[in-house]
Amino acid sequence: MLKATLRSFLAHKGRLALSALAVILSVAFVAGSLIFSDTVTHTFDRLFASTAADVTVQPKQQDLRSARVSGAVQTLPAALRDRVAKVGGVAAARAEVSVQNAVVIDGHDKSVGPTTGAPTIALAWYVTHRSPVRLTSGHAPHGAGEALLDADTARKKHVRIGDTLTVQAQPGTFRVRVVGIATFTTTNPGAALVFLDPAVAGRELLGSAARATSIAVDAVKGVSDTELKRRVGQAIGTGSYDLKTANEQAKSAAASLGTFLDVIKYVMLGFAGVALLVGVFLIVNTFSMLIAQRTRELGLLRALGADRRQVRRSVLAEALLLGLVGSTLGLAAGIGLALGLIRLMSAFGMNLKATEMVIGWGTPVAAYGVGLGVTFVAAYLPARRAAAVSPMAALVDAEVAGVGKPLKARAIVGAVIGAAGAAALAGCAAATRTAQAASLLGVGVALTLIATVVAGPLLVRPVIRVLGGAFPALFGPVGRMSQRNALRNPRRTGATAAALMVGLALVGGMSVASASMSASFDRQIDKNLGADFIVQNTNFTPFTKEVRAAVAATPGVGLVVPQRLTQIAVRLPDGHRTQTSAVAYGPGLDDVVHITYARGGSAAALAAGHLAMDADFARDHGVRVGSVVPVEFPGGRNAELTVAALTHQDTAQGFGAQGGLYFGLATLEKYVPQAQDSTVYVNAATGTEAQDLRPRLERALKPFPQVQVRNQDDYKQLVHDQIAVLLYLVYALLALAIVIAVLGVVNTLALSVVERTREIGLLRAIGLGRRQLRRMIRLESVVIAVFGAVLGLALGLVWGVCMQRVLALRGLTALAIPWTTIVAVVIGSAVVGVVAALLPALRASRMNVLTAIAHE
Repeated sequence: MLKATLRSFLAHKGRLALSALAVILSVAFVAGSLIFSDTVTHTFDRLFASTAADVTVQPKQQDLRSARVSGAVQTLPAALRDRVAKVGGVAAARAEVSVQNAVVIDGHDKSVGPTTGAPTIALAWYVTHRSPVRLTSGHAPHGAGEALLDADTARKKHVRIGDTLTVQAQPGTFRVRVVGIATFTTTNPGAALVFLDPAVAGRELLGSAARATSIAVDAVKGVSDTELKRRVGQAIGTGSYDLKTANEQAKSAAASLGTFLDVIKYVMLGFAGVALLVGVFLIVNTFSMLIAQRTRELGLLRALGADRRQVRRSVLAEALLLGLVGSTLGLAAGIGLALGLIRLMSAFGMNLKATEMVIGWGTPVAAYGVGLGVTFVAAYLPARRAAAVSPMAALVDAEVAGVGKPLKARAIVGAVIGAAGAAALAGCAAATRTAQAASLLGVGVALTLIATVVAGPLLVRPVIRVLGGAFPALFGPVGRMSQRNALRNPRRTGATAAALMVGLALVGGMSVASASMSASFDRQIDKNLGADFIVQNTNFTPFTKEVRAAVAATPGVGLVVPQRLTQIAVRLPDGHRTQTSAVAYGPGLDDVVHITYARGGSAAALAAGHLAMDADFARDHGVRVGSVVPVEFPGGRNAELTVAALTHQDTAQGFGAQGGLYFGLATLEKYVPQAQDSTVYVNAATGTEAQDLRPRLERALKPFPQVQVRNQDDYKQLVHDQIAVLLYLVYALLALAIVIAVLGVVNTLALSVVERTREIGLLRAIGLGRRQLRRMIRLESVVIAVFGAVLGLALGLVWGVCMQRVLALRGLTALAIPWTTIVAVVIGSAVVGVVAALLPALRASRMNVLTAIAHE
C-alpha cells in the first residue's frame, strides 16, 4: 500500500501542484508574519534594553495617548534630580527633556520629520554609555540656537551642518543652527531626532527650565534595579511619580510598539486565513475528483485484499505528503516574505537588518501545523469516500462521486445552520447596543457562510439554469452542452464556486459597509459643519498656538473657533467609570458647527465648569441636566463638572467617542493648560468670498507645512480616503482569494477534461471542432465563476446591510449599495472564468481523437 500510495502521488503530481499552491500561500503568510514580528520585537527589545536607565522616574499616570491627543506634555520638577542623586546606591541622575510632538522645518518651509507617521522627537543632548546615538561630525550644542540632527534625517532631508531649522514646540517657535550630526548606534526606529543643549531644552521645549519629562537614574555597581527603585521610591514618594526599572521601561516601550506590530501581524494572518479557507475547497475538490477517476484502481486494490482502513490511509497519506511539500515550500516563501517586509520597513526609515532575522521554534511548528492540518482536514471526507469503494467497482465504471451523503442531507443541514445564521443576523439588525450587535453579526456571518457552502450544490441547478439560460440561443449546441456540463455534478460545481464565493462575499459586505460609512459622513458633514474652512494637521495631531494666530491675522478672516481634544475619565452616577475622548471649543461654536440639542444649548455647555453629553449615553447612565459628574483630566487633575446640555450624538462633534462629551475652552485650559489646538474652524468675514479667502489662508500658513486648509468637499474626500485604505486591504484579500479560486477552477476543469476524455473524443469524432470544444469549456468555466460571484455577492449584501445596522448604533445611519462595484465584480468574475479555462481548453482541443475514444 505504501508503494501504491507513493506511485499514485507521483503520478498525479502535476494536478496536485495546483492544490499545493494554496497550502504554500497560506503557510507563507503565517510564517512571514511570525518571522517579521519576531525580528522587529527582538530588535526593539535590544534597543529598549540597551538605552533604558536602571530606574526612570516619570510623572504619575503618564498617558502617551493623552499626550498625543491633547499635545500637552506631562512634566515633573527638574529639581527632583537633586533629591534623587542623594539616594544611596545612585551613581548618577539626570533630568531628561524629551518631546514627541515637535515640528521641525527647514529653510524651504518643508518638514524634516518622517513621512511614515513616526514622531519627530526634540530632546536634550546627553552622552552616556546607553545613548542610542553618537556624535560623528560637528560638535555638541552649546546654548540657545544650536542643535544636533540625526544622520538618517539629515541624509533624507538634505540637511547639512550650518543649516537653520525652525522648531515648533508647545511654548512657541524658535530657530536653531545645525552644529553637528549624530549617528544611531542601534536600530533607528524611524523617528527624527533633534538634540538641544540640556541647559536650554526645558525652557525651549517645555516653557520652563525648571521642568523635565523624566529623571534617569543609574545604579552603582552591586545595587540591583529593583532595590534602587525601592530606595528612590522611599525618598521621593510614589504618590506623584511612576518609577520603572530598565526592564519595566523596556516592556512599556515595547507595549506601545506592539500596537503597530499587531496591525501588520493581523493583516498578514488575515491573508493566511483567506488562503486557508479558500484552499480547503480547492483541496477537497481535487481529491474528490482524483478519487472519482481512480474508482477502478481503488476497486482493484480492494479486490486484491486491501481493506477500507488501508485505502483511507493511502488517500490521507497522499494528502499529508502534499501538506509536507507545501509546508516546506511555504516556510521558505515565508522567509522570503519576511525579508521583503524587513527591506520595505528599511525603505520607510526603520533600519532593520536582514542578518538579524529571528526564526523562533514556534514559526516552523506553526507552518507545518497549518500546512499539514489543512490538507489532512480537507482530504478526510474524500478519503472516507474512497474507502467506500467496493471491489465490484473494479468490474464496472462506477463513479465514486456518487458515493456519500445525498443532497437531501445537505438540504437539512444547510437549512438548520442557515436558519440559525439568519436569526443571528436578524438579532444584529434589531439590537440596540453596539457590542451585542457586533457579536451577533460575527455569529451570523460565520453560520450563513457555512450554510451557503453546505447548501451550495442545491442551488447549482436552479441558478445555473438561469445564468446559462441564454447559452443555447447564443452559442447553439455548444452552449447547451456547456450548461449541462456545469449541471452534471452539483457537488463539484458548488465546491469549485465556493472558493470564489468566499472572497466576493467579503468584498460585497465590506463594500456596502464602506459606502454606507462614506455616505453617512457626507450626510453628517453637510448637516453639521457650518464653517467655511477647517485647519487641521495632516495626521490629526495638535499644533502650536502660532497657527491660530496666523489664521486670525489673515485679511478677510471673520470668526475663528479653536477646538482641542483631551483624554478624560468620567465617574457616572450609576458607578461606571468611563475613559473617553472629550472636545473643547472656543466661543462661536453655533456659527461653525450645527448641533441639535435635546436639552440646553451651546452657551450653557461651553460655560466654565459645565459640559454637554449625548442624550442616549446620559439616559443609559442616569445623568440629567444639572447632574454633577467627577471628571479626571490628564496629569491627575480632578474636577466636578455640571451637565448643562444634552445632544444627539450624530450632530455633536464628538468624533464618535463614547458619551459625546464636550465643554468650553476655558474649562480645558484650567485643568490642561498646555493642551494645543487640534482644529481651527474659520469663517470668512462679511464681504469676503470663501474662494478668495482660501489662497490667503494657504499663504499665511506656508510656514506651517504640517497643517492644511480644507473646505467641506476636502473634508469629505479626506474621510473617503481613510475609508478607502480599509477597502484596499479587502481588495487585496479578494485578489488573493481570486488567485486561489482561479487555481481551483483550473484544477476542476483540467481533471474534468481527463474524466471526460472518451466523451470529448466522441464529440470530436462526430464533428465538434477544436474552436467549438474550447468555447464549450470556456462557457462552462464562466458559468461556474459567475455562479460563485452571484452567491458571494448575495451573501455579502446581506452581511453589508447588517454591518450598516451596527454602524447606525454609532451614528452612521446612511445605507448605500455600491452597485457599480457589484456589477464590475460580476463582469470580472466572467473574465476570471475565461482566464481559468484557457489551459484546460487548450489541452482538450489538442487531444488525439482516436486515443481519446480508446481511453479507459
